[in-house]
Amino acid sequence: MKCAPIQNWQGKQDRSESERTEARISRSTMPSLVYLSLGSNVGDRETQLRNAVARLGTTGRVAAVSSFYETEPVEFTQQPWFLNCAVVLETSQTPRQLMTSILRIEQEMGRRRVQKKGPRMIDIDLLLFDGAVVSSPEITIPHPALHERRFVLEPLAEIAPEVRHPVLHKTILALRDALPLGPVVRKLSKAGR
Repeated sequence: MKCAPIQNWQGKQDRSESERTEARISRSTMPSLVYLSLGSNVGDRETQLRNAVARLGTTGRVAAVSSFYETEPVEFTQQPWFLNCAVVLETSQTPRQLMTSILRIEQEMGRRRVQKKGPRMIDIDLLLFDGAVVSSPEITIPHPALHERRFVLEPLAEIAPEVRHPVLHKTILALRDALPLGPVVRKLSKAGR
């Protein structure tokens, strides 16, 4: 069964609505639940992931970390396999502040954006932010390719199976189960071990 594409939902939200969403989040006294995808295929992949998770602790409280999954590269396939995981983060940062923090963590860990979809020491993608929908030149939430990527959905379904995509209105588990067979994603170990 093929996953239906999102019908240009990113373009339907004007900038002022994204700004209102940011303002609402920044006024909230409760931390937001954020879902992230982490990947590495350069160097000691497991150490890179563990280091990134630890650094994410500076942006909020890491509430859950999935098992690690070894995944076949997609799109640009002539590169080493990735190690991926998903993280649930409780944060008081706004989406824009968190994205700035994520980019800083990637840079501090040696990430250089040389080749699109190419090898990387660390890649941290912001997938979902407390049910918010944000579309601006700097950030798009939910991640526009979330529903198409098994290497993201497998680890995310492990720790957040019932969380709903705010645009597609399907659970992470349902999105994962709707994917056609594709690149290999195999569970290796619990993140905490």
